[in-house]
Amino acid sequence: MRPFVRRLRDLGLLGALLLAPPAHAQTAVTRDDIIAKLNHYEAPTDVDLPALRQQVLERSRSRGKNEPPPQKRPPIAPDLDKLPAINLDIKFDVDTPIVLPESYQTIGRIADALTHSSLLPYNFLIVGHVESGGRRDNAALLSQRRADAIRDILVNTFKIAPKRLLPIGLGEEQLLDPARANGPANAQLQIMTASKVADTEPAAPAPAVAAKKPVKKKH
Repeated sequence: MRPFVRRLRDLGLLGALLLAPPAHAQTAVTRDDIIAKLNHYEAPTDVDLPALRQQVLERSRSRGKNEPPPQKRPPIAPDLDKLPAINLDIKFDVDTPIVLPESYQTIGRIADALTHSSLLPYNFLIVGHVESGGRRDNAALLSQRRADAIRDILVNTFKIAPKRLLPIGLGEEQLLDPARANGPANAQLQIMTASKVADTEPAAPAPAVAAKKPVKKKH
């Protein structure tokens, strides 16, 4: 037995180290965690998604000499920060929108949360991000494709109504961890509560119809 291992055994620490989870391990998110984060809807966002997609592409193609570094760029859609949101670690194959098998359980928990009675009345944004490090325009396109991929899995595999899911990719134009522009936190996916499902709005009462008086027959 090597001296270092023998020393740990003598101190009674070897078993504890063997049983301890890795330092980087994170507690798996649960359905209830997702519900708790998203069930705080107050008002819909005024963000125009088609216009925002265009803005992301245009800004990601910027080549100006005075362009600030990633950590100093202002968020492209700051109003999104007002929405209830949860950040999730979804693993993709490198530089692709292909979800790795290890993340399907997390996507299943997203689906379970979105079909819970407390969240059924709402629509949700699926927001893709990419950490800084490559070409900005490629990051914008990849983040949109990844958001689309999550939506497709939720719709096709877990049967979530398509109209409730609104995908948007922000690339590296709205970093989740600006202090570490190429850190892994910036590749997280966000789910946000965006608006109420139209069918849940109370219907206006139908106007009262006056009863017709019987027509008297002439004799």
